[in-house]
Amino acid sequence: MNIPCQALLFDLDGTLVDNMMVHHRAWRRKLRELGLDYSLERVKEEIHGVNLEILERLFGDRFTPEERKQIAWDKEAAYREIFAADFAANIVPGALDFIRQAHAAGIPMAIGTAGPKENAEFVVENLGIGELMGHVVHSGMVSKGKPDPEVFRQGADALGVALTDCIIFEDSVTGAQAANNAGCPVVVLTTTHAENEFGAQTVANFRADFRGLGVRKTAGGFALVEALRESSDELF
Repeated sequence: MNIPCQALLFDLDGTLVDNMMVHHRAWRRKLRELGLDYSLERVKEEIHGVNLEILERLFGDRFTPEERKQIAWDKEAAYREIFAADFAANIVPGALDFIRQAHAAGIPMAIGTAGPKENAEFVVENLGIGELMGHVVHSGMVSKGKPDPEVFRQGADALGVALTDCIIFEDSVTGAQAANNAGCPVVVLTTTHAENEFGAQTVANFRADFRGLGVRKTAGGFALVEALRESSDELF
């Protein structure tokens, strides 16, 4: 693999941390409280994107905008409480080593997540990567959720890089579709969905985790490579 690029854009949940099941369980519990008895499988398939959009899609005008905000807040607070107890065990293998090596190589990086500000800060702080990222875009900063690529466009703009010159790392079908809509190559981490679920999306590379990945400088910028196949001096 050798994919040219000028920057890296990362989704957060399910991509850098394998936390989607925590989200699924938190959503299932909240939806039960609201009268929807979804199975975990149905939650996994249907509940994705920006929380306020999810609630409006499911319940229409049953709740006022303020009530939707409170429901979303309660769900995310429960998620953080559950996740904090076992955070380190859920970091996707190789993610931190890859990000540190990419930063050392000098490539700009940003995060684009559908999660709220509090969750983004919680995960970035616990990963210890805040100083390595040039920008973090969360749901409160966008008007349209994935598969619209706005969250990634904002990240690329903040880095001063054309969006189409970025590689996007994602785990969800919706996120891969956002990358396709952005015109970017996408690397999918199969933490949440199997390869066969991405039939309608163009995916540059599927992988279980970040182990074996590296960033190499090139005459025109950078390239994403299989690090173990390159000599260490070539990676920088």
